[in-house]
Amino acid sequence: MNALLTAWRAARVLPVGAVRSLASAGATLAWHRPGKAVRRLEDNLHRVTGATGDELRALSKASLKSVSRYYAEALTLDRFRPSQVEARVRLRDYEGVRELLETTPTGAIAVLSHSGNWDLVGAYASPRIIPVTAVAEVLKPREMFDRFVAMREGVGIQVLGHEGGSTFRELIRITKSQRTLVCLLSDRDLSGSGVEVDMWGRGVKVAPGPAALGLATGAPIIPVHVYYERLTGTRRRAAGSPWGVVLHFGEAIDPASVASAAREDQVRELSERWATWMAARIAEHPEDWHMMQRFGWTA
Repeated sequence: MNALLTAWRAARVLPVGAVRSLASAGATLAWHRPGKAVRRLEDNLHRVTGATGDELRALSKASLKSVSRYYAEALTLDRFRPSQVEARVRLRDYEGVRELLETTPTGAIAVLSHSGNWDLVGAYASPRIIPVTAVAEVLKPREMFDRFVAMREGVGIQVLGHEGGSTFRELIRITKSQRTLVCLLSDRDLSGSGVEVDMWGRGVKVAPGPAALGLATGAPIIPVHVYYERLTGTRRRAAGSPWGVVLHFGEAIDPASVASAAREDQVRELSERWATWMAARIAEHPEDWHMMQRFGWTA
């Protein structure tokens, strides 16, 4: 049976605290017996931070704990009370985009990395700031994907399965016609047509989707980084968890600012702008970057 499906079924009957403890124990075991995914994570973290030896091992252990925290929360997202979601999330540098997000009559685009708990972006933002639309990679077995979609829609997130060109056309329609924040995980390119940018002084291919969608619709592009923080006192009790997340908003990027360039250069320039900001944020919180897959390094 698929391991994620087994975890889902267990998470339906176990207390939330038990799910969190089991996920943490699994992360510790994986760290002590590092397989391909853990070695890939350490290679990615080394390229971002330069860490080696014991320092790198300590960083990968912290990162695996962060990964386990995300999965424990993702599997129990529909069990969070609204007050717990409120207590778990803190906004940083939101004032710079507040007016844009709270008054836009149509869509805006949020660029996210595989950091922290991005599902909480939707669970928090949809009822409080702006309705959220997300694109999700179709998981196998399909039953698992359908369950995740149902859970995310239950907390107010509109979900589109990543199905190639038809998904992009639907995103254009939604962005032009709905007041929504289209959230795109874009630090890892899945399209096969990634655009090369500079991150951490290295060549990296990232997803062209945010730039292409912005150019097609005129919607602003907002980089958003998510990372964990320890909770204490009243906030910890209200959250029902020792951990919360920070939604760190970057400055909105206007696609019209590159209108004079050739189309290919427009996509590259817009992508470079959000990638530069995101690289700096990931470097500040590398333990919360969950890049256990092959990454788009070109150098």
